[in-house]
Amino acid sequence: MLTTLQTSYTDTRAGDLAWCLGRQALPALAVLNVEVGDARRLRAKVELRLLGASHQVLVDAGRGECSETVACMPGSRAPLPFGVARRVGVWDYEFAARIETLSQGSFAGRAQELLALVADHPHGLAGTFPGDPHAFTALLVQYAEGGVRWRTWHAYPQEGRLVTTRTRVNALP
Repeated sequence: MLTTLQTSYTDTRAGDLAWCLGRQALPALAVLNVEVGDARRLRAKVELRLLGASHQVLVDAGRGECSETVACMPGSRAPLPFGVARRVGVWDYEFAARIETLSQGSFAGRAQELLALVADHPHGLAGTFPGDPHAFTALLVQYAEGGVRWRTWHAYPQEGRLVTTRTRVNALP
């Protein structure tokens, strides 16, 4: 699903992004609820949320919840980590982030490619910000054997920077 977000930039630099686990649902500009899984092993309800300050993912498999927020959060000075692995309730949680700097032409092509991928996917949510069609946040979730995984992209065309995150949560036995 592709939408135009009715807001201006809140996080105008890739370096402003911070990561947090366990936050309650924050006010969202767009939400996509999906169900992923395998009836034999794991069935999870996932809520993809586009915030004025990037993204939030809420996962509930009936046994426990997991909440990830990557956003410009007031009062947070912790930089976006490049990798995290920890236990979160009934989940084994892994997170990785990467920041790419692209030329203007490469950035525009990559932005169009990612928006097309996510917009046409039944478990994808993307939002563009007014004023620049290459300023966007996008999320894509899917079932992974015994768990859930998602990818996100945060585009900053004024810097030529693309922040990509990958997350995987596996239900512990």
